[in-house]
Amino acid sequence: MPVLDSVGMFALAETFPEQVQAAFRRTSSVSGLPAREEIENVVVIGMGGSGMAGEVLAAVASPLLAVPVTLVNGYECPNFVGESSLVFAVSASGGTEETIEAASDAALAGAKMVVVASGGELAQLAESWRAPLLPVPADIPQPRAALGAMAVPMLVALWRMGLLAAADQWIERAVDQLLRRRDELATAGDESTAAQVASRIGTTVPVIHGGGPVGSVAAKRWRTQVNENAKRLAFSSAQPELCHNEVCGWTDGAKEIGELLSVVMLRHDGEHPQVGRRFEIAALLVEPIVADVIEVRAQGEGELAQLLDLIYFGDYVSLWMAAQAGIDPGPVDLLTSIKRQLAGG
Repeated sequence: MPVLDSVGMFALAETFPEQVQAAFRRTSSVSGLPAREEIENVVVIGMGGSGMAGEVLAAVASPLLAVPVTLVNGYECPNFVGESSLVFAVSASGGTEETIEAASDAALAGAKMVVVASGGELAQLAESWRAPLLPVPADIPQPRAALGAMAVPMLVALWRMGLLAAADQWIERAVDQLLRRRDELATAGDESTAAQVASRIGTTVPVIHGGGPVGSVAAKRWRTQVNENAKRLAFSSAQPELCHNEVCGWTDGAKEIGELLSVVMLRHDGEHPQVGRRFEIAALLVEPIVADVIEVRAQGEGELAQLLDLIYFGDYVSLWMAAQAGIDPGPVDLLTSIKRQLAGG
């Protein structure tokens, strides 16, 4: 089928495995990182697609790190940030105002800064802070298409510091799985499993459920990709939390709008056994109400591989949702307009 794609988002998705691989190679010899013994906490500052890179780091690294990870999606730097903090300031463009403000406050507090950017004001600040700059390729037109180029360098930095063992092996296994998934998705075109899932979602509003840190981050990424690529509403939530609140909404009162909704359940091997049971219970609750319940299972060895696999599959689903609706997935005119208004233009 003819696809409207002025920015080349499908082509960018196809090269995602190479993007992850190149990010590892580009940053595996990074210098100027602080000593492991100096770090008591890790903070990642970022918004939108750049902030999602921090979500990936937190989901796969937090269970293994001896120090806590805090994500900042806003203007405010946490008060605890100080000389023993490792702060990643992440902005694909290098010009995200929230990130610049919060990172500047972190630097003033004495934090050990590491910048992930393609250039812009944030790269200039990195030079003034004498902070390592982990470069993002400037030829990637949208931050959401640069997830591997932003998330992988931070994992590599933690590995190089001795905070995160075996990250190099996780990345290698993730690349292997992404290549396998690419063979399945890219070559089949509009007959791929991702295109089929997009067709099942159709014109409904997808409600995406994920389990645990890996599943919840994947579900959030699916939601934001549907928002930006397909220009559609979507919602996401996580097990087991949704079984403590959201399920109360899946009652007879929801039947009036149920045909407008579909539920997508993202499953992975690292789920707690009780989370698996909660998915089964939730499916029984929603199946009589919604238009469709769709299950997508991660593949690959290790949590990073399975998280990136779910993300990659969802990226293609969102692109096919756009294609099937005749929507150009690249431009995000509303976001550009909001930035212009905030700048006083």
